[in-house]
Amino acid sequence: MKLYIKEHVFTLGDQFSVRDEYGNDKYFVRGEIFTLGRKLHICDRSGAEVAFIRQELMTFLPQYVVYVNGEEIGRVRKEFSFFLPRYAIDGLGWEIEGSFWEHEYSITRGGETIVTISKEWMTWGDSYELNIRNPKDEILALAVVLTIDCVRETQNNH
Repeated sequence: MKLYIKEHVFTLGDQFSVRDEYGNDKYFVRGEIFTLGRKLHICDRSGAEVAFIRQELMTFLPQYVVYVNGEEIGRVRKEFSFFLPRYAIDGLGWEIEGSFWEHEYSITRGGETIVTISKEWMTWGDSYELNIRNPKDEILALAVVLTIDCVRETQNNH
C-alpha cells in the first residue's frame, strides 16, 4: 500500500494531508504552534487522533517520542555522526538504512522491509511516497516517517 505526503508551503505551523494511492485524503497532520517543542497530531478522516509526535526537550541531539492510540510506542533520535546523518528508532526493533541526502531510505525489522520512502523532486513543497508492505504497520510507519522528518528539520534549523 502506498501513502503520499504533500506538505503545504506557506502555512502557519505544520498542516498537511496524507493521501492514499488513489489521491483520497486518508490522514490529516496538524502541528501545534506556540508550544515548547514540536508536536504533531495525526488524525484519520473522521478527525480521531491515531498518533501523536512530541519533541523531547533538553537533549543534546533531536529526539522525539511517538505515541499511537495514546500509548508510547517508540522514540526517534538523531545519532552523533560526522559525515552522513544517522537516526535510531528505539523501542520497535526497527532500523533505518539508505541515503537521507537523496531522500531515499527504508525502515526494516530483522532484514525485512517495513516501508520504503522516496522524495518526489520537482514539486512545490516536500512530497514523499511511502510504500508500506503490511497494512497493519500503516499508522506506525507513517508516524515514524513523519518523526524522522521532524528530527531532520530540527537539526537543519540549528
